[in-house]
Amino acid sequence: MKGIKHPRNDETINPSGNASIYDVIDRVDSKRRNFVKGSVGVAALQAAGGLTLSGLVNTVQAGPVPAGLGFPGIGFESVPASVSVTSAPAAPAVADRITVPAGYTAELFVAWGDPIMPGAVPFASDASNTAAEQAKQFGAHNDGMAFFPFLGTDGRPSVDRGILAINNEYTPEEILTPAGIAGANLAAVRKSQAAHGVSILEARRRNGKWMVVKNSVYGRRLTANTKTRISGPAAGHALMKVNEYLISDTGSHATGRLTDGYTAYGTINNCANGVTPWGTYLTCEENFNGNFGSNTAVPAPTAGEVGKMFNRYGLTKDGFNYKWHTQDPRFDLNVNPNEANLFGWVVEVDPYDPKSVPVKRTALGRFKHESAQYVVDAQGHLAVYMGDDERNEYIYKFVSAGKFNPADRVANRNLLDDGVLYVAKFDADLSGQWLPLLPGTVGVDGVALRDNPNFAGANDAEVLAKILIKTRMAADAVGATMMDRPEWTGARPRIGGFNKIEIYCTLTNNNRRGSSATPSSNKADGTTAAGSARPAVDAANPREDNIYGHIIRWQETGDTVKATTFAWSLFLQAGDTKTTKPAKATNNYKGNIVADPYGSADFGAPDGLWFDPFGRLWVQTDQIGDASGDWKNIGANCMVCADPNTGMARRFLTGPNGCEVTGIAMCPDGKTMWVGVQHPGEDATPSNPELKSRWPANQWGVESDGVTSLPFGRPRSAVVVITKDDGGVIGS
Repeated sequence: MKGIKHPRNDETINPSGNASIYDVIDRVDSKRRNFVKGSVGVAALQAAGGLTLSGLVNTVQAGPVPAGLGFPGIGFESVPASVSVTSAPAAPAVADRITVPAGYTAELFVAWGDPIMPGAVPFASDASNTAAEQAKQFGAHNDGMAFFPFLGTDGRPSVDRGILAINNEYTPEEILTPAGIAGANLAAVRKSQAAHGVSILEARRRNGKWMVVKNSVYGRRLTANTKTRISGPAAGHALMKVNEYLISDTGSHATGRLTDGYTAYGTINNCANGVTPWGTYLTCEENFNGNFGSNTAVPAPTAGEVGKMFNRYGLTKDGFNYKWHTQDPRFDLNVNPNEANLFGWVVEVDPYDPKSVPVKRTALGRFKHESAQYVVDAQGHLAVYMGDDERNEYIYKFVSAGKFNPADRVANRNLLDDGVLYVAKFDADLSGQWLPLLPGTVGVDGVALRDNPNFAGANDAEVLAKILIKTRMAADAVGATMMDRPEWTGARPRIGGFNKIEIYCTLTNNNRRGSSATPSSNKADGTTAAGSARPAVDAANPREDNIYGHIIRWQETGDTVKATTFAWSLFLQAGDTKTTKPAKATNNYKGNIVADPYGSADFGAPDGLWFDPFGRLWVQTDQIGDASGDWKNIGANCMVCADPNTGMARRFLTGPNGCEVTGIAMCPDGKTMWVGVQHPGEDATPSNPELKSRWPANQWGVESDGVTSLPFGRPRSAVVVITKDDGGVIGS
């Protein structure tokens, strides 16, 4: 989700009523309006100067990026940034469509509201689908995803059939129902809850075309009301016991009892993801605090344990204006204060078993989980690397006590329940330390965590449970390094002669870095309000007013995930090479992205990050997405491909107006890629849902079956499927 709101630059300098290029294109037949294979795209023309000879000449880009150590090269040329070509009031700021390089084709795969399981009904463009109907449809605002292939007849992973597990992070409340948020009632709240969570669907390629198997037995929805199991050291603790409710369409009815601390209902704000080497899906609960609220004032930060936890995790009376608490007492912070403790976890899901119960793995800590990247070292030790997506939060890793057994899937089932959670400290000499979050760890105040009042308990088992429930506060206590919104983590494949354990993490932005003459930090006693610190620049976060973000990476000492030290470096600093924004002492806003021609792959606010199996690094962005303010030159959000050896980057994809590009998955052969587009046309109104975007209906016109018309009425988050026209590997 966006961390910084920018000016919209709404003022026009061209009041002409002449038709824009968008108007011309939209008059073309829908079949011809699909991507033109092997030709110059609309975004390329608009960025280079339009339909002129000079514009066509300016679309020429540099040659491919050559192969290197563990890296197979990049074979496509950058698509230009999608930026404004007209200032006419009726025109969108950026092209309201997906653009990919010449030689590639993108098609719509699945969109919000599409049926994905037996008994589901089609999407209603007037948003009249009920909560029960939404619970069988593809959820809203898709984010991280992963592809789980079936085995083919030859016993190898299929490249034509598998399961996609896709996160649904949050809901477009203004257009989710006909009346919008102003008409919030129980039915609206239940629909919002049904659109959160995870969508699990079967994907199959028939006659060369990918489609959703709409009546598949594997089709499944996890929502804000799905029963889950709590496991690991925090399971059963008093802070995990909440008011028990019977959840139905008529409300959440209190039984008068407490739960046992081993059961929870729902998974929400599912942002990025991970997988396990035994073939399960890890969905990460991020901005869960925004779904809670209260009809009365919440406890003050000084009001005991509950008030302190609310403050540190950003739980407030109004939340993010979901209004769930007005209809569902489960989400009222005063009625049911411990319910928030059941969220902010990594949740393990078995996509191959539709009857399996999702498991919240508490050993991995509780915070705003952004992603979960596993690594297995040569000795079989397993680690999971994670970011906490908020300004001034931390990077973590979990190391399991047991070893991964590739020959026995069942034996790995509880590997994520027992181990050590660490938090990172980045030192100025480019070395780093993993600080264990254990009862005996001594904090910066010289006091062991077991003796810290925040975590005190009857024994070390209870202390550890509290450390994991209050992970942010434990990281504060041991003096971890505050980072500029740590989001997705990715592990570089150890292939082609590259054999190091090298992890990357996107640091999306932090406009509070270096913003105060009297810097502040997260206090060691855990009392700092979420995201409120104003830290000075440091070696790992070297730019004040870091609006464009950067990517950091590190290598584990001794090539083992059990290492407690590492060496780190900055992979790149994102930026805008054309900016005229006045430079600051530590920030020229231009960044240092390596591209040829210079500036041809500018991007900012790196968010999604993923290595494909061949060693290419893919980075997705999350900024305002409409070419306004600081983003007038960078334009729409995009996805770039980069060489981890040299940093050389190419822009592969640009998104529609106001969207975030997020989520990526690939077939085992690398010849099919799925990419997510979230919240196109964000900030529309209930009276005019298509105020900012009409995507994807405006781009394709027909559904994936080639017959059914795509409904207009409101923009829809969606997943597109991308293939190379020559049948080759994506990126080659």
